[in-house]
Amino acid sequence: MLQKCEGIVIRTIDYGETNKVVTLYTREFGKIGVMARGAKKPNSRLSAVTQLFTYGYFLFQKSSGLGSLQQGDIISSWRSIREDIFITAYSSYVVDLTDKVTDDRKPNPFLFELLYQTLNFMNEGYEPQIISHIYEMKMLNPLGLYPVLNQCAACGSADGTFSFSIREGGFICHRCLDKDPYHLKISPATVKLLRLFYYLDLSRLGEISVKDQTKAELNKVISTYYDEYSGLNLKTKKFLNQMNALNNKL
Repeated sequence: MLQKCEGIVIRTIDYGETNKVVTLYTREFGKIGVMARGAKKPNSRLSAVTQLFTYGYFLFQKSSGLGSLQQGDIISSWRSIREDIFITAYSSYVVDLTDKVTDDRKPNPFLFELLYQTLNFMNEGYEPQIISHIYEMKMLNPLGLYPVLNQCAACGSADGTFSFSIREGGFICHRCLDKDPYHLKISPATVKLLRLFYYLDLSRLGEISVKDQTKAELNKVISTYYDEYSGLNLKTKKFLNQMNALNNKL
């Protein structure tokens, strides 16, 4: 049976000399895998539509295993993502995170829209580090993680000066710092942005200007939290860290 879907290419693997196995994250069906026969041939009608990050409509033959991709129509290839190595690296991390967090054939229109908006903002030139951090915060719930960001995770107080406690799983106020001697000291700006990134409707995102020190704090909190609780070990994240470290030395 032929089925049509709106989807984004989040992973491709070469299969044989001419074929590709393509993973799509779709609005209608969630994550699905399809075989794109002949897609590696330069003159193939499936060559362009099976490139990573491509957003389009796809027609595939459904089966109990891999479907068979019949055709595709590109809505956007998000060219700007491909033209900048840093944006490519951040976008690769975003789609890799999506792939690892989601299960096959479990529709989630909200998550599809989030992925679409994230890559679209990347393509439009928004700060890729900030956009990826927003996406990371939004992906915590699908991972089964619920950080305490609206009050102190130890005493429940909503007022005070806050740090971040990996041990307590969220903010802790100045009165409870003894509960975690390894808490991460963060500025009020970082506290505000962590809350904003977690609760914000991404479609309402405007321009966000963030100081370098705040970016460093955001990266440390989010990365440490993921390392402790997510169980993920993504090569795209390691590559991103290496690129940023190299860039900081230049």
